[in-house]
Amino acid sequence: MISVAKVQPGNAWQYYLRGVAIGDGRRPARKPLKAAQKEVGLPPGVWMGRGLPALGLTAGSVVTERQAELLYGEGRHPDADRIERERLDDGADAETARLATVLGQPIEEIEKRKQIPLLALDLVFRPQASLIVLWALGDDHTRRVIERAHERAIATVLRWLEDEVAEVRWSSGRKRAKAPGLVVARWRHFDNRDALPLLHDHCLLVNRALRPDGAWSALDTRRLYQHVVAAGTLYTLAMTTEVCEELGLATVPREVTPGLRPVMEIAGVDSELIEWSATRRQRIEDALEGITDRYVAEHGRLPGERARHALGWWAAQDTRPEKKTARPLHQLRAWWRASAVRRFGQKLVDGLLQRCRAAGAAIRVRVRPLVDTVLAAIDVAAVVYTVRGAFARRHVLAEARRHLAETLRGRACPPGLDDYIADQALARHTRQLTVPQEGRRTPAPDQITHTADFHRPARWWIAGTGKPPRASTQYERAQVASFALQNAIRTARTARAAPAASRDEAHAATASATEHTDDHDQAAATPHAVDHPDRDAALTPAQRAAAHHTHQQAAMPEQLEGRTTDPATWLRTPENLSRLADFTREADARRRAIADRQQPEQTANADRPTDQQQHHTPRPDQDRGAARDR
Repeated sequence: MISVAKVQPGNAWQYYLRGVAIGDGRRPARKPLKAAQKEVGLPPGVWMGRGLPALGLTAGSVVTERQAELLYGEGRHPDADRIERERLDDGADAETARLATVLGQPIEEIEKRKQIPLLALDLVFRPQASLIVLWALGDDHTRRVIERAHERAIATVLRWLEDEVAEVRWSSGRKRAKAPGLVVARWRHFDNRDALPLLHDHCLLVNRALRPDGAWSALDTRRLYQHVVAAGTLYTLAMTTEVCEELGLATVPREVTPGLRPVMEIAGVDSELIEWSATRRQRIEDALEGITDRYVAEHGRLPGERARHALGWWAAQDTRPEKKTARPLHQLRAWWRASAVRRFGQKLVDGLLQRCRAAGAAIRVRVRPLVDTVLAAIDVAAVVYTVRGAFARRHVLAEARRHLAETLRGRACPPGLDDYIADQALARHTRQLTVPQEGRRTPAPDQITHTADFHRPARWWIAGTGKPPRASTQYERAQVASFALQNAIRTARTARAAPAASRDEAHAATASATEHTDDHDQAAATPHAVDHPDRDAALTPAQRAAAHHTHQQAAMPEQLEGRTTDPATWLRTPENLSRLADFTREADARRRAIADRQQPEQTANADRPTDQQQHHTPRPDQDRGAARDR
């Protein structure tokens, strides 16, 4: 996942150089950064991004303290001292020499307008909890594989941001252009503030880029914020895939918050080990309970999904520990291993990787590396529409990457498959809301808003054992909508091989979905579609539908299995969610049939003479009597 924070003038750069650069520790004010990093055994920060050559920097070179102070603290060139001396030697005055080193608009000019300059964005990359446990307790080879996948996934995300997202803007945003490259300083951390394992990297993305005319201007940071979720799903998919392919592992869904999307974790890593490495979660949950009580007392109702996210952030801030003393990785790993052995036993810790490989092998035998792109597009479109209503391409792309992670279970997929599924979902199952206006700039593809016309399931209530009932979440309702469409698609496929009478009957029940399957064979033959490698052209449509159904049932049900510790939440089991989807589809078919029967009767009544039509004038007390009857 990826989290974002702002880096602004004042003491922000000092916070990063005195704490973040040395593992969230405390560096004495007079101790050099390089010496402090060597003392605590942390690797130095390194430069990344395609924008480095414009500043005279090279990828992989060490970030010095003076470079970071100039770039992140003053918004100036990282080699400003040399440039300023050269200008002074040429006879320029001090102010002119200093302004020659400023990248973009000077900070003081922005502050004169009573605005707060934004110098950089801190993107924090961290893998799932199960991968962190494997990294902390595994052998040296396992650790190196995970670290290498972590670094490559970060590089993949930065390349995607540079290729698809990053734009430079000027003239108050009226002019903009594609940014040629980004400038990023990356610092590695090994643990959290409780000294427990938490592999993560802080990537400080400079809020400056070159314009086509060679001048420096600010990035469109709003656009970057909008694509953070899609970037996070790309990082998770890339890293998990590389680790699972390299070590022979697979993933399973793990529910973190009831009713919300599960996290794809490494199969074989026990939940007890994950809880051991995530000590802050229990403190956050305890604090969240009190914050929620105050919210209910103030507003008279339970918080919604957006409010729960905000309350969770406050709980995390309230329970944030103080800075600790950083330690070298070899000391931390020895302490982590001793702590895990003392709590869970030598056998469990030593056999962790073997259990993960055994669990992964079982999943890889049962779940083949196949993706039905037609059903994938249906699932992505239905989920995004049910959750958001109106959405952009970035939302669909993020959901497509989640779908691949849940379906492939750690297997690799062809490059570009996520984009292909997103494009198919937009082209086949959505309609455009944004209307280009004459005389104005045509909006970019990722600025166009879309919606869909799927059936949105009504909210239901889930009663828990010893817990108050809660409303179904948007994600649970989105799953039901997706199941309804997928079941209709499968029914329509099978009906193609049935006799004519049965085919007509099935078509009446699935009329709203059959239009999505017309181009299935064409989709399966496209370069990015993944279908059965032993696909035989002689197979009947029913046999092909059965093969797809078998794979989906092998890959998708565990998306819901084992996700709840509450047996009373029966609606969230795979069988009942599928049954509820069938009920939804049947109810829609009955409603359409009733509407079709009523329409001729209404037309006939409209054609009757006026004096033959019955008119009923309600009595004054008619409604009150009806109310009493109700």
